[in-house]
Amino acid sequence: MDSDPAIDETVRATYDTVAEDYAAQYTDELRDKPLDRGLIEAFAHQVKALGPQVGDPMAADVGCGPGHITRFVADLGLPIIGVDLSPRMVELARGLHPDIAFHEGSITALPAADRQWTGLMSLYSIIHTPPELLPAVFTEFARVLRPGGRLLLAFHVGDQKVHLDEWFGHAVSLDGCLLDPAHVAGLLEAAGFAVDARVERRPYPGIELSTDRAYLFAQRTAD
Repeated sequence: MDSDPAIDETVRATYDTVAEDYAAQYTDELRDKPLDRGLIEAFAHQVKALGPQVGDPMAADVGCGPGHITRFVADLGLPIIGVDLSPRMVELARGLHPDIAFHEGSITALPAADRQWTGLMSLYSIIHTPPELLPAVFTEFARVLRPGGRLLLAFHVGDQKVHLDEWFGHAVSLDGCLLDPAHVAGLLEAAGFAVDARVERRPYPGIELSTDRAYLFAQRTAD
């Protein structure tokens, strides 16, 4: 799939650098985010309820980081794997959650066969993707999901690009893109998804970046 190797390398190197600090900061983040917990639980329920016409449930957490959200979903009884671009994040996730499979992979070239998964969760993983490359990302999501499969996509809301020069005390150079939910929904529809729910929330004060968040629920349509 289309991607920018230079961007991938920058993102990979940055997350390798901050992996330990990131894991320490975010391992328990859902504890103080009740709405997010509920939305992820709803996604897991949707995937488990798909039935035999879609196939045995198997989900992927794309952009899983150190695997804390993957763990949360696995504990809900949904078979799930984790995928991340950063080798160090994958290494940490495997050490923290040895009973879950974690793999290195890009969101534009996922380590999966066509129609392999019945659920795909991507929480804030598209933040470093330039908007012009989002169609390629969503086409890849559609490729790996079976018709009828479920998608949960979360991202920061806005219309600007932000730049990080420092993160967890490390010098970095990383861009992040805030996105319009209606535009993202349109791109998903064009890639082969039917968006059936959209939730937007304000930031939780004092515990996360001060940006609004959007969660889109979608179903993979038949080819």
